Amino acid sequence: MSEPLRLTETQHAFVVAARRAVLVTLAPDGRPRPIPICHALDRDGTVLWTPIDAKPKASDDPLRLARVRDVLARPRVSVLVDRWTEDWAGLAWVRLDGSAVVLPAPGPQEERGEHDRAVAGLRDRYAPYRDHDLASRPLIRITVERVTEWHAT
Repeated sequence: MSEPLRLTETQHAFVVAARRAVLVTLAPDGRPRPIPICHALDRDGTVLWTPIDAKPKASDDPLRLARVRDVLARPRVSVLVDRWTEDWAGLAWVRLDGSAVVLPAPGPQEERGEHDRAVAGLRDRYAPYRDHDLASRPLIRITVERVTEWHAT
């Protein structure tokens, strides 16, 4: 695993301003499996978190979700954050490549540090999460190892 890569201020601001991103994992047969996600980025831009929230899904067990199974088996992932506008001079994207892990929800006696910071960041960004029980659900943590960006201007 590579060392985390710190985003530039401009890249960090771009990712933080985005309301959604697309997480791409690899299915067992090697196909890319993209899925839109909500996300929170840590202050120094080395880690991005995405929740496994309680919205309706194919399975009630968060560990049975395809993206979670993919991360557990093949932790290499990409997150694409883009800006679309009809004025093509404003088009831009940032891709974060990294290594993902599933952070289980801490038990009552366990240290909650990172999990609580991630939940707080998600609740600050997305008002609907203030009413979700994210604290008792796993999260996906992505350590950023490579950043690629493009913008029209």
